[in-house]
Amino acid sequence: MTPVKYLYMIKTSFWYIPSIYSISAVAFSVLSLRIEAYFMQAENFYFAIPSLLLTDINLAHTILSSISASLLTMTTITFSTILVVLTTFLSEFSPRTIQNFITDRKTQHVLGIFAGGFIYSILLLLFLRETEPGSLFLVPSFAVFFAILCLLVFVYFIHHASTWIQVSNLIHYITITTMKKIDSDFRDKEGVHADAPWEDWESEEIKHINPKKIHLRETGYIKHIDVEGMIEQAVKDNCIIRVEKKLSEYVDQSTPVLSLWSMGNHKQIGSYHRFIAVGPNKSPVDDMEFGITKLVEIALRALSPGINDPNTAINCIENLGRIMTKLGGKYLPKSYHNDRDRNLRVILEKPDFSDYLYRCFYQIRKYGFEDISVLASGLKALTIIAENNSEHVKKTVWEFTEYILEGLAEEKMLTLDKKFINERLEALARAAGHTKYFKPL
Repeated sequence: MTPVKYLYMIKTSFWYIPSIYSISAVAFSVLSLRIEAYFMQAENFYFAIPSLLLTDINLAHTILSSISASLLTMTTITFSTILVVLTTFLSEFSPRTIQNFITDRKTQHVLGIFAGGFIYSILLLLFLRETEPGSLFLVPSFAVFFAILCLLVFVYFIHHASTWIQVSNLIHYITITTMKKIDSDFRDKEGVHADAPWEDWESEEIKHINPKKIHLRETGYIKHIDVEGMIEQAVKDNCIIRVEKKLSEYVDQSTPVLSLWSMGNHKQIGSYHRFIAVGPNKSPVDDMEFGITKLVEIALRALSPGINDPNTAINCIENLGRIMTKLGGKYLPKSYHNDRDRNLRVILEKPDFSDYLYRCFYQIRKYGFEDISVLASGLKALTIIAENNSEHVKKTVWEFTEYILEGLAEEKMLTLDKKFINERLEALARAAGHTKYFKPL
């Protein structure tokens, strides 16, 4: 396992941040006892500290035991609240959205503070000893301040959970996270010089070599692919690697994940398993498509007969339009990765803009565009995408619009509905620069 893969698995763990708080609490408890022992040896210690902050051994034990019990109760209530939120996400929105609340840093920080406060107070209760009769202690006051902080955090968490359980806030969070992922993964089209196609000669060379198929030793979803590490290893082995699967795809031991073409006479080829992280769930971090999938699933759940909430579906469609508008202005890299000498090393197939557009709306088109309001919002989202992007994107948007029109049941639409949709279609045709192809319903 590479360090990058190992660190990735640690950081995406639910207990990563709470563990840091817990370890810090242990260190802080030891430091507090050392500080108190140092100051108690000073001659003017009792005169410099307000007497209100000093306690005897009995009161110190009472305070620390009460605080530790209270913090444990607050932690239990917090876990119960988390379970309520997760149940709501599972039944009302989408099973995939559970990870958003679990991996939310604010939720993990709250649990970390509670766990740290409990560990801090219980360790002080364990280590605090009366060395001399009538000794006074300062550290219980530290624990009281820590308990007040935990109480403020608890109030904040109740507000945070009540905000998260609102579907509009969840949709907004997923959208913002996905758009940040787009900004971090893709560069703007301006100033990007595309590489020359590699098929000119390298493809012909590897066509005459039978690739070696590489299988993983694990079963699950691909969560992370360390392309840079794979390129470095491919340079050492003088080979070309093609990744046969994509992020979030399911693989098992019988699935060929990599194809390897050796360009030299190397008898030993390095291990490439360590560059691919596999887990039981789809990744909430590395995959922009996963954010799109969650928005689509929330829209489909809202359109189901049991819920019948088209306004939530419209909200999802509007945010999908925002995501695709931003993606249309980005340069989507090709599938080929070169080393420093411009030699092809890794082939990793990546979708283009039309693929992303199709994945955003094809399920909603099937299950939701019979509703006029949902159809109108979809056309409006496509209009915004076309208005703010290049000619290539405009052409792609219009081709997808024609695909939508193929599935419309015009004979079931009433006169005013047709008039309303025609207005949206005409605006979309103007935005896409295809007014001459526009034919009203």
